[in-house]
Amino acid sequence: MSYSVGQVAGFAGVTVRTLHHYDDIGLLVPSERSHAGHRRYSDADLDRLQQILFYRELGFPLEEVAALLDDPAADPRAHLRRQHELLTDRIEKLQKMAAAVEHAMEARTMGIHLTPEEKFEVFGDFDPDQYEEEVRERWGDTDAYRQSQQRAASYTKEDWQRIQREADELTRRFVALMEAGEPADSEAAMDAAEEHRRGISRHHYDCGHEMHACLGEMYVDDERFTRNIDKAKPGLAAYMRDAIVANAARHTA
Repeated sequence: MSYSVGQVAGFAGVTVRTLHHYDDIGLLVPSERSHAGHRRYSDADLDRLQQILFYRELGFPLEEVAALLDDPAADPRAHLRRQHELLTDRIEKLQKMAAAVEHAMEARTMGIHLTPEEKFEVFGDFDPDQYEEEVRERWGDTDAYRQSQQRAASYTKEDWQRIQREADELTRRFVALMEAGEPADSEAAMDAAEEHRRGISRHHYDCGHEMHACLGEMYVDDERFTRNIDKAKPGLAAYMRDAIVANAARHTA
């Protein structure tokens, strides 16, 4: 059985022009011609074309492909074994590249250049990825979100650890004020709230007092934030909210 050049082009996913070129350079000469002189390809021709395309996919130049296939000492099975080895190596490299690209996309999306182990080391059992989609949906079009992403993209593991240490120290400061019986609208509590706002502006995005007050309300309105903040001390989220709101009023009055 033989096949026309158009049929072979369709089988192999190449152009008719490519098959004509392979014929012209002697790389794949059809075994038959029709009465009208048209190219007709046999099953053996298709096998050779498959070998050609395998080698081309692996980056071999046509001259080298021709030399390999026309070597009288070469065993067709040896070609397949060699191609399998080369393709396997290439697949492994591509898989590693794909994994690296995926990690890069994740890091770019989060703006955090950390391995999972490093992220756990920095953030503990709080996973910032958990809220990323929601954050993007709610604030993705804001300048604050874009500024936060841009800054975060430049931070190293050491930067995140330093930022987290500052946040932990401020949490301990709020807890100490609560335990000392300081009202949330006291000078000391409002000063801690102001430091909290400045830390956000310094590390993440420009956070004015009005925005900071909205953030404080979210600490109480969103149970996820409340639960996470209250791990340090029950009632801390509400105390911080009250101190933040009082501080905002102090600066905007």
